[in-house]
Amino acid sequence: MVDNRAETVGPGRGFWTVTAILSVLSIAAIVFWSIFPLETYLPAAIVTARQVDYLFRFMAASGSALWIFVAGYLLYFAIAFRAKAGDPPDAIGAQIHDNHKLEFWWTLLPALFVVLLSIVSVGIWYRIMLEPQNGLVVEAIGHQFYFSFRYPQINGEVTDEMHLPLGVPVTLNLTAADVIHGFWVPAMRLKNDTVPGLVTTIKFTPRLTGRFPIICTQFCGVLHSEMDKQVLVIEPKPAFDKWYKTWQQKNAHVSNALPAAGGGAVALTNGNASAGKTLFDQKCTACHKVAPFNQTLVGPGLAGVLHDPSHPNLVNGQPATAQNVAAILQNGYTGSMGTMPNATANGLSAQDVANLVAFLDTLK
Repeated sequence: MVDNRAETVGPGRGFWTVTAILSVLSIAAIVFWSIFPLETYLPAAIVTARQVDYLFRFMAASGSALWIFVAGYLLYFAIAFRAKAGDPPDAIGAQIHDNHKLEFWWTLLPALFVVLLSIVSVGIWYRIMLEPQNGLVVEAIGHQFYFSFRYPQINGEVTDEMHLPLGVPVTLNLTAADVIHGFWVPAMRLKNDTVPGLVTTIKFTPRLTGRFPIICTQFCGVLHSEMDKQVLVIEPKPAFDKWYKTWQQKNAHVSNALPAAGGGAVALTNGNASAGKTLFDQKCTACHKVAPFNQTLVGPGLAGVLHDPSHPNLVNGQPATAQNVAAILQNGYTGSMGTMPNATANGLSAQDVANLVAFLDTLK
């Protein structure tokens, strides 16, 4: 009987010495990322920024240690098992296969690491999602090539800086007026895209006063590079209140005021259907079709919403009247189909609501 198994090949005489050196280097990298003063170079402007920093440290430390071992072993084996000067030109290197122990460990260890990374990531994501629901609601709108900001009870838009009070929970609703932009404040660590016709939300609590750059992270046109000139200003509550009152006075006679959710009934007598159709195309078609009720996109189809006898009630169970439609547009609604943002989140004034209702009334 002839044994055709290849001769057993060891890892080489210097393998354990190299392993010891790589272990020391990996431990040094882990210690470095554990103590590196991140906030010295990038302030943590909001409470959950430190949680994101923890995830970054974990990934940087584990990734550095892994890279050191992979690169170190690659270099070692390339040297230890290099072709010798006396080897024939057609010599074949050591063929290593069917090593079940090795295959077991190189499958198990990465799997365990992915599970651990998932646990850490989801835990931090969960803390971010549990940010307080109450507090100040602000809207940031991406334009070519700047961001504008809307605040409840300030008419129109704030177009220079975004101001927030220290220690007050913030719900930041994000959308865009033209193309996709990316709203990113490095000091917050959180980023969301702003998409026309879609409202996304970031919740956080400012913890550090200062001026922090706002950057657009999506290529949005020829002057995209100019969208790094605006700043987020976090200041004590008295200073914010003074700034807030200044803008209320400055924009006192500006149109397009933002109604607060839960405000009084909107007057519908002066609604303009033509203006409402334009507004519907801009803000509503991402979630609604001009089609029968059961032809859903995100929300139901709205053809005949005020005149369809087969659907006499709205999604909230109220009768399909003009005033009840206006109430949903003004106050929003959450149900089985998802969430309809309120007028503040959608950037709708009382006149906008009246115009949309007038347009929907023409869909018979």
